[in-house]
Amino acid sequence: MSLFLRLKSDCTAEWEAYTRHEFVRGMGDGTLPKACFQHYLIQDYLFLIQFARAYALAVYKADSLDMMRGALDGLKAILEVEMQLHLKHCKEWGLSPAEVEKTPESLATLAYTRFVLEAGQSGDLLDLYVALAPCMVGYAEIGSALSTSKTKQSAENPYDVWINEYASDAYQKIASDTVDLIDTLADTSFTEKRYPKLRELFRQATRLEADFWEMGLRLSP
Repeated sequence: MSLFLRLKSDCTAEWEAYTRHEFVRGMGDGTLPKACFQHYLIQDYLFLIQFARAYALAVYKADSLDMMRGALDGLKAILEVEMQLHLKHCKEWGLSPAEVEKTPESLATLAYTRFVLEAGQSGDLLDLYVALAPCMVGYAEIGSALSTSKTKQSAENPYDVWINEYASDAYQKIASDTVDLIDTLADTSFTEKRYPKLRELFRQATRLEADFWEMGLRLSP
């Protein structure tokens, strides 16, 4: 079993609480209140600013040009694709980029992003990518599941753009590359002695993802 699949298997309860969260189900059937999604998306934009820094840290910590290029691809995907999609949504709501960027970070945003950055700063590249994986891989799994769900009303669902972005071949490849990279790093730097720490990093990052959905639901009437 690959390292990523082992981590996911050992954190099944946390993974399912994250990928099958009420917020996710609400996006899937279109019943999520718009205010909840707007709050989430603005906070997710602020979240991505810090995640871009995490990928910049991965470039710095990489020990080969191939690893550096892979981290750079992740950085560009955040800065040039995901963040622009978020701003497109916000523009439709009458919010400028400056207004979005001036929004205070929620406690959930602060907790998650600083956790990942600390994992990367205090550890090595494997630690950093294990902490990043629930976001990168989980969103692909969620997008794919919602895209094929029978409850999804594609002609009416206001969250189709979000779902289609994370179900897209381009994002699925980013997620697949992340899994492959973790397994490649494990080939040279993983030991059984390290596993409990890596499992805890993965578990906590997955829990923080679920907390991020929960933050969005707090605006629900």
